[in-house]
Amino acid sequence: QVQLVESGGGLVQAGGSLRLSCAASGRTFSFYSMAWFRQAPGKERELVAAISRSGDSTYYADSVKGRFTISRDNAKNTVSLQMNSLKPEDTAVYHCAASSIVVLTATPDRYPHWGQGTQVTVSS
Repeated sequence: QVQLVESGGGLVQAGGSLRLSCAASGRTFSFYSMAWFRQAPGKERELVAAISRSGDSTYYADSVKGRFTISRDNAKNTVSLQMNSLKPEDTAVYHCAASSIVVLTATPDRYPHWGQGTQVTVSS
């Protein structure tokens, strides 16, 4: 079992930047593939970015490619999401998620462990 706690959300103007962090505790962090999902009001939860156990493989949604960067530090049990050039459509609750599967996947049901989420609001 792994517990996840996100931080770093907030209010930012369009074009600005935020860095989200997710701290993990419990079972060995390097055992898990990690991901960031987001959910806006009235919309389904969608994958933003994912990173493999070792960090050598990443996946990004088309909507954030070139603007967001996912990274992890297995020594510190953390995964981060650097968000640049933010747009109003990036406004959502962002969740950190963990999965024991090896292949990166965009399917929320494949991630059994979730944090409580952090709100990101981008004003125009």
